[in-house]
Amino acid sequence: MILKISSPQDIDTAKYYRIGDVIRLLGLSADTLRYYEKIGLLPPVNRTPSGIRIYNKQDLSRLRFIKRAQKMRFTLAEIGMLMNMRTNPQHARDEVRQLTANKLAEVELNLAEIQVLRDELRLLLNLCRGSEDGCPIIETIDEDITPAKS
Repeated sequence: MILKISSPQDIDTAKYYRIGDVIRLLGLSADTLRYYEKIGLLPPVNRTPSGIRIYNKQDLSRLRFIKRAQKMRFTLAEIGMLMNMRTNPQHARDEVRQLTANKLAEVELNLAEIQVLRDELRLLLNLCRGSEDGCPIIETIDEDITPAKS
């Protein structure tokens, strides 16, 4: 049964969801949905006799998984690996753990870089406050003004 989704209760009663409903429910574009299908993150979806894509609850679950994994900064290739491990979980625990540890290391490195950038921007703002002429930000932006670590 294809049901136009107009309320949260409709989500529980629908077996299939039109592409417009999926777009509204998950905040994804039609192009993104087609792309995920093209690269295999989403299996080929069913279609109505008129060719409109329809999605089932498993498709929505996969799409929610993809969105959450992207928020965790996993690449689409990594998400594909996770999806395979999700459907074939035998012996996947160690691989998932290693992939997650690698992602955490990347995030921690990015965080350290952002903290250095924040300190540099604060220093530039402080330089600007004490200047009467010129713009210290523009004048020093090509210099390394990162405070020396002691």
